[in-house]
Amino acid sequence: MLSHDNNARLTRVGPGTPMGLLMRRYWTPAAFSHQVARCDGPPVRVRLFGEDLVLFRDSSDRLGLIADQCPHRLASMFFGRNEDNGLRCVYHGLKFDVTGACTDVPCAPPVAPQVMESMQKSLRTTAYPCMERAGLVWTYMGPGEPPPFPDLEWTLVPETYRYTSRHIQECNWLQALEGGFDAPHLTFLHAGDNPDSNRGIVPSFYEVAPCDFGFIVATGRDFGKETISWNLNIMLMPFHKIISTTPHAAHMWVPIDDDNTMLYSIDFQPHRPLNEAELARAQSGDWIHSENLPGSDIGIRNKQNDYLIDRALQASGKSFTGLKGFGTQDCAIQESMGPIVDRSREHLLPGDAAIIKLRQLLLQALRDHEEGKALPGADPRSYRVRSIRCELPRDANMAQMITGLVTADNKAPA
Repeated sequence: MLSHDNNARLTRVGPGTPMGLLMRRYWTPAAFSHQVARCDGPPVRVRLFGEDLVLFRDSSDRLGLIADQCPHRLASMFFGRNEDNGLRCVYHGLKFDVTGACTDVPCAPPVAPQVMESMQKSLRTTAYPCMERAGLVWTYMGPGEPPPFPDLEWTLVPETYRYTSRHIQECNWLQALEGGFDAPHLTFLHAGDNPDSNRGIVPSFYEVAPCDFGFIVATGRDFGKETISWNLNIMLMPFHKIISTTPHAAHMWVPIDDDNTMLYSIDFQPHRPLNEAELARAQSGDWIHSENLPGSDIGIRNKQNDYLIDRALQASGKSFTGLKGFGTQDCAIQESMGPIVDRSREHLLPGDAAIIKLRQLLLQALRDHEEGKALPGADPRSYRVRSIRCELPRDANMAQMITGLVTADNKAPA
């Protein structure tokens, strides 16, 4: 279990919080590129780490992510006019460029140039740099110059090689992340939908090791053979998971605020386009992707309708939960814990070894950040890794081998 203080350190992500400050040191997805596809098109609301922002593409095809509230009278810039290389507040006409500079104050009476310059300087608004990768707009919300963009394999492949979706989870980012690295739940929560879970073997071996990019979580299942079946999943700082499936898959649990998370899910193939069967599965709602209400990031199966649970299907034995799809099953359980679960009340079991180690490593990352030490993933090339599955002899020492298993052959192409 965690103390109340450590639980807060890991879960709170607002401005000035330890985890919020740490996460802002990394590139973060803010929106799909298609949401702001047109120059001078309508702005889009974005909420990240408890901050309300507005994203727009200006006349020169530059992306701007600025504070939602105009610094004059705090009206929402979402209603602004996107024109002539800036977003203009419709309340009093103040205009801001993609850097947050106030470029026009038409409501002010005539004043000397130096007075106007001082006025515009004082009206500067918060703005964060943006870039586009893999059909997403990414932003850096930390101090100083942004770091190099990480070499995430799925961002390096052509568009037809990947499928990306997102939906909102009504819970804290950490319980969603922990759910992603909770190996025993595969045997139960996803039973009937997951070929591995149908084999009925709960993982009995666990190793978690820190690496340059974050950490590796290895879980082993004993099927009574001469070998142990190992599944190695990768956590890339600060909120990425690379999943050892076919096709390859990834998650990003991006904090909207303390109580809500935007889950991005990706299927991809490194060397070819996704085929029709892979795309059909991704779009069906049976896999990790969510089916959303039209024009929204809210799942069709959500807390308000009890995720459309089918009790007859549950009773039939064909589905352990009666809930359709991995994404819905995970979301339902993670949200059922409440917005931020009180980990001081948990009663952890031996199978939670990986979860315990993950928390310890995240707490260590917070301490290292506060002490000014280098952050995991500082080298963008360290993200060139791929999750794997393997068979190893029973006497193999996974704790010693875990880092070496991520060899050059398993790395993403440069």
